[in-house]
Amino acid sequence: MTNHRVTLIGRDGCHLCDDARLVVTSVLEQLRESPGVRTLEELSIEGDAELYDSYWDQIPVVLIDGKVHNFFTVDPVRLARALSV
Repeated sequence: MTNHRVTLIGRDGCHLCDDARLVVTSVLEQLRESPGVRTLEELSIEGDAELYDSYWDQIPVVLIDGKVHNFFTVDPVRLARALSV
C-alpha cells in the first residue's frame, strides 16, 4: 500500500472549496483504518502567484502525490479508489 499525500488547492470564501474539503476529509476518515498513510495538505492560490497562475480557473483542485486528480467537484468513490492503491 502506497503512502499518499492529498493536496487541496483553493481559496478562502470559495463554497466549492468548502464542499471539496468536506468530501476529502470524509474519504480520508473512512480510509483511516485501512493500510497506507494519507495526509492532507491545503494550499491557497491567494498570495501564491505560481498556484494562482496554474489553478485560478479550476479551484478547488485535488492533487494526489503532486498530480492532478480532479478539479471543481470531488467524487468520493473515485477519490477513495485512487487512494486505495
